[in-house]
Amino acid sequence: MSLPIISADERLAEPRGIKGCIFGGSGIGKTSLLWTLDAERTLFMDLEAGDLAIEGWAGDSLRPRTWTECRDFAVFIGGPNPALRDEQPYSPAHYEAVCDRFGDPAALDRYNTIFVDSITVAGRLCFGWCKGQPEALSEKTGKPDMRGAYGLHGREMIGWLTHLQHTRAKNVWFVGILDEKLDDFNRKVFQPQIDGSKTGLELSGIVDEVITMAELKAEGGDPYRAFVCQTINPWGFPAKDRSGRLAQVEEPHLGRLMAKIRTPAAPAMDRLTYAPPPANPAGADQSQPQS
Repeated sequence: MSLPIISADERLAEPRGIKGCIFGGSGIGKTSLLWTLDAERTLFMDLEAGDLAIEGWAGDSLRPRTWTECRDFAVFIGGPNPALRDEQPYSPAHYEAVCDRFGDPAALDRYNTIFVDSITVAGRLCFGWCKGQPEALSEKTGKPDMRGAYGLHGREMIGWLTHLQHTRAKNVWFVGILDEKLDDFNRKVFQPQIDGSKTGLELSGIVDEVITMAELKAEGGDPYRAFVCQTINPWGFPAKDRSGRLAQVEEPHLGRLMAKIRTPAAPAMDRLTYAPPPANPAGADQSQPQS
């Protein structure tokens, strides 16, 4: 048996999906991004029952109502993790049990994009489930232990997100609400609306892309919606572009955004060379960000 080295040619030939999160204020149009995707090749995981915004969209959907269903759908979509024990979620035993209920997983081959709306609601379902587990009860008194519940919630959410992130051949997009708050110095900060702190802190390290869908205001012009895609941006929005192909501000069209991510990359030395950003990108008024 030889060392299982994957050559550069083999690695580049592998099918690779894009994994990302899109955060924005309520009503900014996140769910409506489904209209920019190929309906025949997109599976909508509808956790919010908010499909009024896409009435008439011709794609298929799943409607999980419990955290157990969320985990079952994740292992059915992503396959088993052979490193896990049989009693653990996402293990080969969990996968086999789910396949016995749902049928042949080849039924998912027709989809290349999974659109999860929203990670905010998934977090609520997860936390509700966690509060009913033995770990969320004090061993001494039997009363609720919120520290135990939040600890379990963080592990459950990270495990769920990581398993879907490892679905190598499919694009997976998580949508979530972005909260605007003030820090201890009365400065405006933006945070994903997810129960607990662990998920929000670790999320950017799991996915490839973190996008904020925001309302920006052109200097002397009308407000417009846009994707903010780079970590260093004048508004302080959460953002990350692992591909190195996206501008600081992109049009709010998810289909074209993915097409741009798949374009040939510039040489590494060109991408890694520091260049100061323009003082006022895309004509945006930096003093009036709106989420």
